[in-house]
Amino acid sequence: MKKFLSIILTLSMVSALLIGCTGNTSKEDTSKKEDTKESTSQEEKTTTANPVDVNIAALNGPTGMGMVYFMSQAESDKITDNNYNFTIAASADEITPLIVQGKIDIAAVPANLASVLYNNTEGEVCVLAINTLGVLYIVENGETINSVEDLRGKTIYASGKGSTPEYALNYILTQNGIDPNTDVTIEYKSEHAECLSALMADENGIAMLPQPFVTTAMTKSDTIRVALDLTSEWEKLSADDEEGSALITGVVVARKAFIEENPDAVSTFLKHYEESVEYVNTNIDEAAELIGSYGIVTTEVAQKAIPACNITFIAGEEMKEKLSGYLNVLFEQNSASVGGQLPDDEFYFSN
Repeated sequence: MKKFLSIILTLSMVSALLIGCTGNTSKEDTSKKEDTKESTSQEEKTTTANPVDVNIAALNGPTGMGMVYFMSQAESDKITDNNYNFTIAASADEITPLIVQGKIDIAAVPANLASVLYNNTEGEVCVLAINTLGVLYIVENGETINSVEDLRGKTIYASGKGSTPEYALNYILTQNGIDPNTDVTIEYKSEHAECLSALMADENGIAMLPQPFVTTAMTKSDTIRVALDLTSEWEKLSADDEEGSALITGVVVARKAFIEENPDAVSTFLKHYEESVEYVNTNIDEAAELIGSYGIVTTEVAQKAIPACNITFIAGEEMKEKLSGYLNVLFEQNSASVGGQLPDDEFYFSN
């Protein structure tokens, strides 16, 4: 009991440092196809003889945005191969205890939280796939920033001190020859809204913000523009890196026990989730309507934000290469950000 409470407290403290619609749907398999030769698709009902309950959680923002088509298909009985129960949470604090307690089977969480979970549960979770690459951007109230070098000597408003946004910014600055402690002034705020207020009050203001908040900010002022995409800047730095790391926001994890007991359900989930991500990225207007209906962000913001949210689906060896490289960058800056040590190979799921 003491160990369990220790895990919960540790996860709550760490998840409070991470980047931040509630839905709930559970479906019973009540029909069988008369024509077994009829081909099935994402638009048709799919059933299995022995459906299982799959409890899934995601966070508000891009991790939830990529899942909305899957959710809507299950809710409308287009997908009935298993009993899918979806929850969209406002913060990682709501999800982490439920994973540890076994109440959530699969969850979309911040990338470094996945590593923290793995270390604090002694390997009881596995990462299934990367679902969101970087969502951090440098925005400015003006036209002066066109490269990382242009940040030298400037003041940058930001949130996320002591967590992944700070580590990502420091890494990109340092690798471009800019000392974050002496060559720029980084003024950390407690939340994104404070960054936006400071940005709008400063006619030459510069801020680091995540999507979809960047899009929200741009709807409030026509003088605010995206100056730098930190995901692209990270990719430039890793172009010649054998590890092939990437700036990663979110991943999908599953309890190891659930994977071992329900391998077919896990494979089926991954198939549906990959299809959902593809749908969201290629059917922006329709996906934006779904996102708005689930209350994740407004339909108007979703339409503009989806292309910049880097919603993706990366599994297998590529996932391992990109994620391990990213976690290594975080580990070198602050080992606590990944749970004290880098996860071993058992952390990475492979079919």
